[in-house]
Amino acid sequence: MSLTKAIMDLEVDDDGRLKRTGNVWTATTHIITVVIGAGVLALAWAMAQLGWIAGIFSVLLFASISLFTYNLVADCYRFPDPVNGKRNYTYMQAVKVYLGGRMHLICGIIVYAKLAGITVGYTITSSTSLAAIGKSACLRSKGHQADCRSSYNPYMIGFGTLQLFLSQIPNFHTLTWLSSVAAVTSFGYVLIAIGLCLSLLISGKGAPTSIFGTKVGPELSAADKIWRTCSSFGNIALACNYATVIYDIMDTLRSTPSESKQMKRANLTGLSTMTMIFLLCSCLGYAAFGDKTPGNIFSGFYEPYWLVAIGDICIVIHMVGAYQVMAQPFFRIIEIGANIMWPDSNFINKDYQISVCKTTINMNLFRLIWRTIFVIIATVLAMAMPFFNEVLSLLGALGFGPLVVFFPIQMHIAQKNINVLSLKWCALQLLNCLCLFVSLVAVVASVHQISQNLHKFKIFGYKN
Repeated sequence: MSLTKAIMDLEVDDDGRLKRTGNVWTATTHIITVVIGAGVLALAWAMAQLGWIAGIFSVLLFASISLFTYNLVADCYRFPDPVNGKRNYTYMQAVKVYLGGRMHLICGIIVYAKLAGITVGYTITSSTSLAAIGKSACLRSKGHQADCRSSYNPYMIGFGTLQLFLSQIPNFHTLTWLSSVAAVTSFGYVLIAIGLCLSLLISGKGAPTSIFGTKVGPELSAADKIWRTCSSFGNIALACNYATVIYDIMDTLRSTPSESKQMKRANLTGLSTMTMIFLLCSCLGYAAFGDKTPGNIFSGFYEPYWLVAIGDICIVIHMVGAYQVMAQPFFRIIEIGANIMWPDSNFINKDYQISVCKTTINMNLFRLIWRTIFVIIATVLAMAMPFFNEVLSLLGALGFGPLVVFFPIQMHIAQKNINVLSLKWCALQLLNCLCLFVSLVAVVASVHQISQNLHKFKIFGYKN
């Protein structure tokens, strides 16, 4: 009996789950995979708005703040003790045990609103890349003086139609293969973007740049310069954000040494690597295009056609998988809530088995209808405001202040019982206020830019 117990102890962790085998390097890989995304494509534009000094300083500052707060989050993985306490499996669970039910509710609203919003951003990103492939083909066949502008709407409808089918898959575990493919393609398009910018500079075709960024003139008023500058902070913030999945990563780590110690090392390595990639993308992109730096760095390249097309295809494949990575947790929480509210409803809870080509599919009417409605709404919103930078900036700004800074600091204060108005408490709250202020400024600027574009372009009629 004692031998059997000893074998079981070797196979499970202190919470009774299968023994975790992850380490610093696997956690670092997860961080890099999560952080590389659509936000990286907008960093060159952000650098162009801020200029060399403020741009590089902002990237380093956002990364440093993120490293500091993610380390605080790592210490809160277990409650109340960071080494021997009870595990928190999700970010929201940690907020609940440290800060209470009200903060848990607020955190949940922000997290799931951001997850839902990101699906709109990913629809815009994919359509931008698909349209770029079509535009490149048009310019290649008709010449660079031809008018090859096209509407994003057909591409968004096609992308949304694909997501209608993928969204009916009951749970995220079934989509592991799609997530893996998306992670690989994300590295592909970032490396291609860096290579294209570098080749342009080596060939001597780079554009003039400024330490203060885009110049005020006939094409850019002083007011628009300020709005763009503020909006660019949201783009940088989005690139640094992996707060919502940090506990998913930590939950893969073995217990010795402590998960918090391993995660801190992974945070340092992962964020250092990502900061170098961010600086490469932003600096090379700005040096290549100067004041004309496009919102999506890929849209500035048309040659070599085959390489640019591969990069755009990689973006689309990544967006297909990333959409489901973000949407499935949102689907799940809505369906769990509906199950709690109406536990006896066959419409919500009953599965119907349907045989298609010798394959049995479980169909749930509530899942079918509500997920379809959600994907349609996300697609329509993307078609109504297909503004790549502005939407991504809004999403980044909404998440950075509360999720990356506020909740981690408040959990740290609660965990360490830091006295109110002590020097450390004041310093932490000052950082809180400054980051929330920057996020608010970026939100206002992003909303203003979206509003300006909606007045400038006919709704559902945007072409590029």
